[in-house]
Amino acid sequence: NSSSQMSSVPLQLLFYVNGIYLIFYFLATLAMVLYKRQAFSYPEDFLSVDLTLLVITAIAEVLRLYLGIRGNLTEEEGLLGLSLVMTVGSVFLAVYFLVWQTYVLKIDVILNTILLLFYGMESILKISAIAAFIR
Repeated sequence: NSSSQMSSVPLQLLFYVNGIYLIFYFLATLAMVLYKRQAFSYPEDFLSVDLTLLVITAIAEVLRLYLGIRGNLTEEEGLLGLSLVMTVGSVFLAVYFLVWQTYVLKIDVILNTILLLFYGMESILKISAIAAFIR
């Protein structure tokens, strides 16, 4: 039956929760970078790299979530696939903040581990939704 709905409700819910978490994540990470700048000797070069990557993360996440939400609701495997590909870049950015940023505190580990869990769950649901759309 071609009129049956194939978009994934769990994926849509995860996109929604991830969108809310993104706002919290961005503000918390920004606050942590500013705190670290005050509390530690933070080289200016590294500060600008960390802040630039945080802004890139926010922009990429908004686009990635938009494409995912749109792809899921319109059952467009291309948009959902593009969102899935963008997740790879998002994973690298999260790993940067988890491992490679100038100072990594326990809160950074917690925030980025949660983000990586979102990416993992989303990716599994995206792949299954794409498979359903293609059938």
